[in-house]
Order: sequence, then structure tokens, then C-alpha cells
Amino acid sequence: MPRGTYVHLGDGAEERFQCAPGPAGWRYVSDRPEGPHTDLTVDSRWCPVRVELRTRDWLVRGGLTGPELLWLRSPAGSGAAPLDSPGTTEHSARATGFLGDSPAFLVAVARSLRLEPGAQAEVRLVQVTGPQLAALTVTQRWRLAETTRHDTDLGPLPVERYEVADLATGEILTVHLAGDVILVAPGIELADLETPPTLG
Repeated sequence: MPRGTYVHLGDGAEERFQCAPGPAGWRYVSDRPEGPHTDLTVDSRWCPVRVELRTRDWLVRGGLTGPELLWLRSPAGSGAAPLDSPGTTEHSARATGFLGDSPAFLVAVARSLRLEPGAQAEVRLVQVTGPQLAALTVTQRWRLAETTRHDTDLGPLPVERYEVADLATGEILTVHLAGDVILVAPGIELADLETPPTLG
């Protein structure tokens, strides 16, 4: 069960996380002092079956239903269930997954694509960011540029390097992934890892 700390380089905030495979998929839970609480559960294909993002003022809950993502956005702290809460809005989009401030979403997207080295795929995602948990649909092209092996005390650790292109802006970002842990990504750095990544 990987457990550790990511640092968000923009504001220096720490995101304490733990994640683990389960009987049907994988779950990731994290907290940041001033940022969103993240709870992501995916199935065996790494598709999001349950997502919860919570800031001081807003709550988003959603998941994949057939070809569409569905999610509810509601004011946090009302005490009512999201469907009954005043101000709740329901949304849907033809997309396969979510993106957010947490590295969890990068792990889920990369694993869901199941790319071989040199292969690439386009993916349509709903990006939920900021204290207001605002949503925007984006299309990205993910390419697994290479996989390298690094010697560790526990044996060889495969590290994958992905090139991620935003098809609207042409911007290309790089993501380094080992198992179910992001090592380095834009604005993200792994500061501490108490237990090794889950591989396979």
C-alpha cells in the first residue's frame, strides 16, 4: 500500500496520500491543508467508478456511466445529500476520465491507456480544478516515450516516461510514473514515499 507525500510546486502545499489495489480495482485517498480532499476509486480497467473532490466550499461527486462521465457539483457543508442540496447542479460529458490537481488522476489515465513503449492514444477528459472545482473538457494525446529500469534496494523499478500533449494548445508535458506513484509531473514532485509503488 503506497503511502507518502507529494509537493505542489506552485504553492508548496503538501498532499499526503495513500493508495492500494483492491478486489475490483484501485483506490487513492489524499488531503492537502488548503487544497481539495481527493477520493478516487477505479475499476479493473482503471475507469473511474467513484470520484469525490471536496474543498472548503464545494463538493464534486461523479463517475463513469457507459460512454459518459456524470458528476454533481454542490455547495459543501450544507448537511444535505448532494441530490437534495440547494445549489446542486448535474453535469455529463462524453469522456473517459477525470483530471484534477491531484497526481491520482494522472496515474489513472496512464494505466487506463495500457500503452506499449512508442505507442500513443488520444483521450477526452473532464478537468476539475481550483477552489471552485470548475470543470472543463479537454482532449489530450498520451505517448509512452520509454520505460527504463532503475536499481533499488527492493529490485529493479520500471519507470515510464509519458509525453502528454494538449491538443487545444499544443503544449507538451512530461510525466514520470512508477507503478501507481507519480515520481515527477508538471507542478508535482514526490517528496516522500514510505512504502514502494504497487507494480503490475
